Amino acid sequence: MISYEYPINERTRTLLRLEDLCGRVNFFLTQDDAMAHHAALTTLFEIIDVASRADLKTDLMQELERQKQILAPLRNNPAVSEDALEVVLNDIEKASSGLFAMPGKIGQHIRDNEWLMNIKQRTGIPGGACEFDLPSYHHWLNQMPEKRMRDMKQWLSPLAPIENGIGIVLKILRESGRTLKYVAQHGCFQQILAGRTAQMLSVSLDENLPYIPEISANKYALNIRFVTAEIQQRPKSCENDIEFKLSFYNL
Repeated sequence: MISYEYPINERTRTLLRLEDLCGRVNFFLTQDDAMAHHAALTTLFEIIDVASRADLKTDLMQELERQKQILAPLRNNPAVSEDALEVVLNDIEKASSGLFAMPGKIGQHIRDNEWLMNIKQRTGIPGGACEFDLPSYHHWLNQMPEKRMRDMKQWLSPLAPIENGIGIVLKILRESGRTLKYVAQHGCFQQILAGRTAQMLSVSLDENLPYIPEISANKYALNIRFVTAEIQQRPKSCENDIEFKLSFYNL
């Protein structure tokens, strides 16, 4: 099955984008190649741009505290694993403490680094990071991989509390889902939500089906239209009946 997650509000959209970017930068950071580290650095710049919302840190701290207040009373509940509950509560506490200890605006240490900001500005121009444009960056890319990794980790480490907080909130969100099976008649599906609260939904279908979902959703209605997964020409509407799974998630 391939799952397609769809955020229904702006906060969840931001969290999913940051989760994707953090996963990407962590992948490239494990490589030794200079071009991988270039990709890691440009992804770091994307993280800073997306995380520049002034209220992101506050939102995460408030949500973690709310989840703590919900989960803490479940201690000594025979229907709940005490060990698993304590692990989650400890993770929440550590993430909250890390966010509280973060000084200033998210990514300010990057903005204060003139060398990095010069690279960020140049990478926003197609082909702008060539060696003749940024000779000092070219020099850095030709250092030993261990040197580049140390520098990257130094620039990334102040953002770790944000990544940890996002990971916990999205984990709890995904575990809240309830899944049902549906059939999209002639490739189309509609459901009236009647104000039903949800922060995210996901559509899952057989990976062998050559279709992808086009999703439109708000607090009133959900519309899904399956189209062909074309990469050479414009997608076409599916005319077949499509079986799929639909999940709603809400904190």
